[in-house]
Amino acid sequence: MQSLESKNRVFCNGRCITGHNIGIFIFAVLLISIISGLFFGFDCPYLTKRLSPAIPIFAALLFLMVICCILRTAFTDPGILPRATPEEIRYLEKSDNLQNAPLTGRVIEVQMRGGHVMKLKFCQTCKIFRPPRVSHCSLCDACIANFDHHCPWVGNCVGLRNYRYFYLFLFSLSLLCIYIFVFNIINIVLRAQDASTVADAIRDTPATIVEALVCFISIWSVIGLWGYHTYLICRSMTTNEDIKDTWRSTRRGETLSNPFSRGHSLLNCFSALCGPLPPSFLNLRAIIKQENNIPKTATGTNNNLHDTLQYHPDENGIYNNRVWDSSAENPPHSFQMKQQQRPYVLRDYV
Repeated sequence: MQSLESKNRVFCNGRCITGHNIGIFIFAVLLISIISGLFFGFDCPYLTKRLSPAIPIFAALLFLMVICCILRTAFTDPGILPRATPEEIRYLEKSDNLQNAPLTGRVIEVQMRGGHVMKLKFCQTCKIFRPPRVSHCSLCDACIANFDHHCPWVGNCVGLRNYRYFYLFLFSLSLLCIYIFVFNIINIVLRAQDASTVADAIRDTPATIVEALVCFISIWSVIGLWGYHTYLICRSMTTNEDIKDTWRSTRRGETLSNPFSRGHSLLNCFSALCGPLPPSFLNLRAIIKQENNIPKTATGTNNNLHDTLQYHPDENGIYNNRVWDSSAENPPHSFQMKQQQRPYVLRDYV
């Protein structure tokens, strides 16, 4: 068993996990719902009669896709890594290569696929050497696999396990904004033909102007963000890596190549959007034992991750090899052997 501390909240008996501050996320869902509701109430009846009944049907499909994607992004574990146990910390402190130096500030070098050497930094909070592409989010207070960024609009980190849903959310929201804005203009034009002036047409449907203004302002930021993430997916990069200029810098006269790229934009897109979704590193629905030996579900009663959690063992061979009973005084030999491999040997990249 392992005690994992984080600011994330867990709901629905471990099925949903999100950040601690979801105020902006609730505002985003309400804004999308209100604008879409105004479109269905003020524009769709007239457009259905004048043009086609397929207009509200397609709008409803886009709206459902947006809501499903934002909810899936907000309530999916982004790839939270468990923190080190006291036994692991003691083992690292006693390791031969760390005996004469403190853990704080330590760096381990690993050779990635293609010959690139990458430095793994020690996380002072989680007490682990962060594997490649893992970064500690200060807002969630947890190390996130394939950390992209913390998005306040979804109230959660965007990482290994929810990035595709975040991208689909941006894509579907871009289509919805364009769709509503275009038919707002068409609605005004058609009503102006029936009325004497454009002002009369606007008075007949005042909500259309509000919808058009909100969509026009949102289009530029949403489409721009979707285009930016399309660029990142094609290059198999994260926002964090792009901001830090990780793979485009020239050091010691050599240009670094991205070891995570499949070599082609289409392959990178297929891997990011259609590849198998890795399992969570946490088992949030496990039965745990508190200090008073009272059985309890992993999610606890306070809806956060300060309870003791049981997590999946090394299912993908990259991040977790901690599969022993931490109540033992000393880790077994199997742990020592695996600890020498984690994170020094990364089977998918070396």
